[in-house]
Amino acid sequence: MNLKDKCIVVTGAATGIGRALTVRFAAEGAAHVICADIDEAGATGTAALFGGTAIKADIGSDAGVKALVDAAEAIAPVDLFCSNAGIMVAGGPEASDEDWTRIMDINVMSHIWAARHLVPKMIERGGGYFLNTSSAAGLLNQVGAMPYGVTKHAAIGAAEWLAFTYADQGIKVSVLCPQAVDTDMIRGHEDGVASIDGVATPEDVAEACVEAIEAETFLVLPHPKVADYIKLKAGDYDRWIGGMKKLNRVYGERK
Repeated sequence: MNLKDKCIVVTGAATGIGRALTVRFAAEGAAHVICADIDEAGATGTAALFGGTAIKADIGSDAGVKALVDAAEAIAPVDLFCSNAGIMVAGGPEASDEDWTRIMDINVMSHIWAARHLVPKMIERGGGYFLNTSSAAGLLNQVGAMPYGVTKHAAIGAAEWLAFTYADQGIKVSVLCPQAVDTDMIRGHEDGVASIDGVATPEDVAEACVEAIEAETFLVLPHPKVADYIKLKAGDYDRWIGGMKKLNRVYGERK
């Protein structure tokens, strides 16, 4: 997809990867870049960087996502929707039901709700694009954070399904799977397990996303080493589990 003159929505746009994506899309000549976030002041600050549009949006419910889609479509037909907003919940199965529900809604269901409300419109117009933010944790896993690892796996599964189900109807999908990125999510955990291959800047991640969208590549890996880990996991699952045990011994003790 050529991003010039496109209408693009980015959730979680107040800070971090979301902010970097909006700035990069604007630089590519997008006609409308809509900065969506529950933090209205943050979204407004991002939009002010390049003359974009800020929308306060709570993507933790179907109604909230629908309201965002409706508001964006009132500006222009959405060509690219970036489900970027996400949260971290640490711990294991003992995490509360409330935390499990919240992280499922934001990290997984928000992607599904966006597709629910946009896929029919995009198909009618001849096609469209989704960039869904997951994580390397969705391809591998996350030491110390079962809810995060599980939901990021599910986000990749949802993206895969959209990609192969609607491909013949013009729908294209990329899924972003970085390791550690210099955002608020890693504050206080800069030396955590996700940083073992380095901490990327949000701008590096945005550049990788633009390249993937232009090439219409499904998997976006700002940390190329992740591709090697995927091959190891697929080639010898028991060996991979053994490696994760070692990581858990080292990094799990730091919780």
